[in-house]
Amino acid sequence: MSSATTPPDSDPTRRRRVHSMLKVYYGLNEEGKATEQADSLDPCDINGPHFDPEIYLNKLRQECSLGELMDHESCMVKQIRSLDSDMQTLVYENYNKFISATDTIRKMKNDFKKMEDEMDCLSANMAAITEFSACISGTLQNQHAQITKLSGVHTLLRKLQFLFELPARLNKCLELQAYAQAVSSHRKARCVLQQYSHMPSFRGIQDDCHVIMEQLAQKLRQKFRDGGSSAKDLSECVELLLQLDEPAEELCDKFLSHAQSRLEVDLQGLEAELKDSPIPDTGFALKPGPGSNPVSPSSTGNPFLSPNAGTDILEFIDRGCNEFVSNVCLVIASYQELFINRPQESELASKNIPEMANGKLHVFVDTLAARYFSLVERRIQEEKGVGDNSLLVRALDRFHRRLQAISKLLPGSAVPSQGTEIVVRAARERIKQYLSALQTFYHGSLTDVRQALAAPRLSVGGASSSGGGALGGGAASKDAQPNLSELLSSLSNFILNQLKSVLASVHLFTAKDITFSNKPYFKGEFCSQGVREGLVVSFIKFICQSSRQYCESAGDRGGSTPPALLLLLSRLCLDFETSTISYILTLTDEQFLVQHHTPVTPVTALCAEAREAAQKLLNHYVKVQGLIISQMLRKSVETRDWVNTIEPRNVRAVMKRVVEDTTSIDVQVGLLYEEGVRKAHSSDSSKRTFSVYSSSRQQIRYAPSYTPSAPMDTNLLSNIHKLFSERIDIFSPVEFNKVSVLTGIIKISLKTFLECVRLRTFGRYGLQQIQVDCHYLQMYLWRFVSDENLVHFLLDEIVGSAAHRCLDPSPMEQSVIEVICERG
Repeated sequence: MSSATTPPDSDPTRRRRVHSMLKVYYGLNEEGKATEQADSLDPCDINGPHFDPEIYLNKLRQECSLGELMDHESCMVKQIRSLDSDMQTLVYENYNKFISATDTIRKMKNDFKKMEDEMDCLSANMAAITEFSACISGTLQNQHAQITKLSGVHTLLRKLQFLFELPARLNKCLELQAYAQAVSSHRKARCVLQQYSHMPSFRGIQDDCHVIMEQLAQKLRQKFRDGGSSAKDLSECVELLLQLDEPAEELCDKFLSHAQSRLEVDLQGLEAELKDSPIPDTGFALKPGPGSNPVSPSSTGNPFLSPNAGTDILEFIDRGCNEFVSNVCLVIASYQELFINRPQESELASKNIPEMANGKLHVFVDTLAARYFSLVERRIQEEKGVGDNSLLVRALDRFHRRLQAISKLLPGSAVPSQGTEIVVRAARERIKQYLSALQTFYHGSLTDVRQALAAPRLSVGGASSSGGGALGGGAASKDAQPNLSELLSSLSNFILNQLKSVLASVHLFTAKDITFSNKPYFKGEFCSQGVREGLVVSFIKFICQSSRQYCESAGDRGGSTPPALLLLLSRLCLDFETSTISYILTLTDEQFLVQHHTPVTPVTALCAEAREAAQKLLNHYVKVQGLIISQMLRKSVETRDWVNTIEPRNVRAVMKRVVEDTTSIDVQVGLLYEEGVRKAHSSDSSKRTFSVYSSSRQQIRYAPSYTPSAPMDTNLLSNIHKLFSERIDIFSPVEFNKVSVLTGIIKISLKTFLECVRLRTFGRYGLQQIQVDCHYLQMYLWRFVSDENLVHFLLDEIVGSAAHRCLDPSPMEQSVIEVICERG
């Protein structure tokens, strides 16, 4: 395809080359200006103006061979074609421009023709005006001075006429209550009357005007004092009094006094609303526990529900903002327009009226705002119910938002910052209320747990109707025990859900659409010290501390706290240590974007406190259960005559009760704690005999060849045996597993049994009864402990102590003992 048919925009490089060639041809530089260059006189320069084709052709014939001539010809043909193509391209590119230029030139010709006609007309008019002006000047040249004099006299007469008519004009304005027009007319004439007051006629006019203006000022003052005027009329009244040279300070005081009387009505309405509203119930005695819905509207005495007040806090704040705050803003705007932002005339500028007026305004606003803030804080303090927090947050947001108008109208005022402090205090108080409600809720939950533990024999229907349905509803049979694992799960879930609900309510203070949420307090201290430390951490510490208190009021029988509650609380604290605390704090940090700029309680410290509480509770549980069993053993030993007792035929009932209670404790602990590690048991653990009362030992000790040194030798051997035995720590801390707990309880029980035996004297049958009882205990207790040797050792000590204190130590045959125990 030839270059002539190539689209104009297909080769930008080529177009630039063509443009550059044209610039060179026409002698233009880059800016489009013609350049001065010397014309070439060489007739062989094909691009020069003096080019001669004949001379150029002859030169080529002489200097070039045939091949070179043909090459030159082909090159020149290519250049001709290229130039033709470039010319066509330029035509294509500039066609529209040529057409537009032609139209523009045609239009300019028409416009200039019309403009020439208008200019000719204007020139003719100017010539006529000049001619008339010259004619008038020539006619009036002789009378110019007289006309000027007459004009001045006319102006003076109009002024005098205005002065003479001024008293009547003022009286007319006074009748029509056109006070502004009267003041304006008097101000125009005041300087002239003052200047010519030495003349009697002007003096009389001045006196009449003074009397009339005094009456006007009196009416304005009366209108000002009446207080029935609107804000616009009041502003106009003050402005007119200022123009009548009333003292500015006195006017400021009167204006503020009048405004205060109107604002007092708003404050009294708010105060009356506070007195009319019922006193909310601040008690938290009745709390929904794990067996009921803690946030159900039907729950009676629920601190998570708002009191049934006559007017909610949002309506109260709305009324205060729409009436008091709006009126204060109107007063500030009107006052500033009249006394502060008003242009001062020369005689008033030196009195510093704006500074004086601004100081009075600040005192006025601060005084009334303090009363309003006290009413708002009283109303906020009545919000004791913590069920619906959105109403309080919306009210505080509206309160804070409306106070920002005062900061814009009155820069430097402390009112907005004081309002922010009220919001901050309300948020802090709200956190305290939520913490108190959580604490009361926790106590109520524990009360429900205790009720469920105290009534384990109820049927399903009875349990549900007693308030512990969710906690003791699993008691289907008469002797069924409450399911501790379900109680624990229910208690833990309700605590966690309640805490999440509280966090969601508190999170409303930091919502993006709340104006005060961008304040530094709510971005930092509120989240870290308020919510995290003041609410979550404090509640966790409260749970640990209140749980530990169950360990401090124990008597000989463990106080009034059910042992199962101690066990459940120990597991609850242990669960807190392992997972719950970390989860709650992580949830709080993520939800509130807590920035730890200030020191906060680390998770490890809380976990350590929870573990310490769990350990203390579990130790106390072991002690209480051990003391309960010990009490039975002690009474069974102290109330029996061991010297004159009959020959044993069966196991005493108290020993069976001990085994039953131990088995019950084993089941109870197994619901909450893992099994634990035991040492390997021997194959004959249940049929082991006790060496301390073997026949050979007793025969040696009480043989006919008894000598005084024999008992001493036997005691010496017994003491040496104890030296090489492993020391047993009765009250050592237990581990968090079932085996360790049962081991601690059995150690306390058997140690008590041992000490009671050491205080008694036994006869033959008394010793044999102790043998039977110990063998029965050994048959069953060894399977509960981590090391069966511990049980064997303590039972050996009990039988040995009874033998040492026996008047007639004749032990029973082992086979007889086994028969009695198996039959029992």
